[in-house]
Amino acid sequence: MPLKIGIVTGEYPPHQGGVGDFTREIAHALADLGHEVHIVTHINARPEGFREAPRSEAERAKPFGSLTIHPVVASWNLQSLISIRQLAHDLKLDLLNIQYQAAAYGMTPPIHFLPLVVGVPCVMTFHDLRVPYLFPKAGALRWQAIMLLAKTSAGVIVTNPEDRLTLEKNLWNADDAERARKNADKMLVEIPIGSNIKANSKLQTPNSKKETRRKYGIGEDDVVIGYFGFLNASKGGETLFRAISQLPITNYRLLLIGGRSGTSDPTNQAYAEQLDSLANELGISDRIIRTGYLSSEETTQAFRACDMMAMPYEDGASFRRGTFMACLVHGMPTITTQPSISLPQLKHGENIFFISSGSPFPLSSAISELANDSNLRAQLSRGALELSDQFTWDKIAKRTGEFFERVLIETR
Repeated sequence: MPLKIGIVTGEYPPHQGGVGDFTREIAHALADLGHEVHIVTHINARPEGFREAPRSEAERAKPFGSLTIHPVVASWNLQSLISIRQLAHDLKLDLLNIQYQAAAYGMTPPIHFLPLVVGVPCVMTFHDLRVPYLFPKAGALRWQAIMLLAKTSAGVIVTNPEDRLTLEKNLWNADDAERARKNADKMLVEIPIGSNIKANSKLQTPNSKKETRRKYGIGEDDVVIGYFGFLNASKGGETLFRAISQLPITNYRLLLIGGRSGTSDPTNQAYAEQLDSLANELGISDRIIRTGYLSSEETTQAFRACDMMAMPYEDGASFRRGTFMACLVHGMPTITTQPSISLPQLKHGENIFFISSGSPFPLSSAISELANDSNLRAQLSRGALELSDQFTWDKIAKRTGEFFERVLIETR
């Protein structure tokens, strides 16, 4: 059943950030399934190919395609809620999907009241419920805000099993996880994210790896360890830098793929500056290459220039991580940390290489092992590609659309 879906997001291209990239991909995939999708976002959003949304009701009645972007929010204040409510009414939306990550909304309170005032059923997508990303200094208020959003929404989507377990326990105060899960079935669903970077096989030519390495001043015989995404404390940047310092100085290089710190979270910039100082202290600055922000195609080429990826998340690998999903979809041999809960899809030595977190020694040892074992790298690459087939955007959009339909049935 085709739906009129509104998607509210605090960041959207050209803003740099995983939530904005996710919103772009899910919106296009839902539109491809026949839904009419309207993205409501900040006034500075001007993605490639952008067309201004029609202003008047008469203009809106004209055919405008299945995906429309409404960059109408100057500030996420109380007035923005009124504007979104009016837009939802004018567009006759069936449902509003709020992409929630506190930093994307400037850490401001009003967004938490949107389900109460917007006048259409809301589905909340929580991207990450860990403390560093949600009001890190707010204490108990943080959970009150999350619970308000969850309990006033008609449905809730989480992207990973860790967050699902957290919400099940807190929403129903049930110690019995199975009982909580049964209570949650009608309103809470776990739908993974996909890679925000498409792996374009057309970019893979016999000389592409050599050409990309030459572009970044990397030798053909160098061992290149890739890292993708912003560097922040939760992603193990310090561990990564210290591990690089333990490797032979002759031919090991670290390629940092993507933007430096993004636009949503100011703590990322401060952490990046700390890492600059650490690199100087460790004497590895000349072994680190930074690509800066890249297009999707350029990112794929940078991935192809690497021999392996190192993603030493402090809290373990998770399917909530768009950066991790990008490694899988590119078929990269990836070293990462043990998940905080069991993720049976990830198999050490088959599609991933696990290490313990918090210390550079396991990481440097794993890098050396993979550098000297081409067969292991090939196995990890094949396994990653096979696993990534579970997380394609068409499958994610299909499950999302089906959940929206279920929510609407329950609310009528």
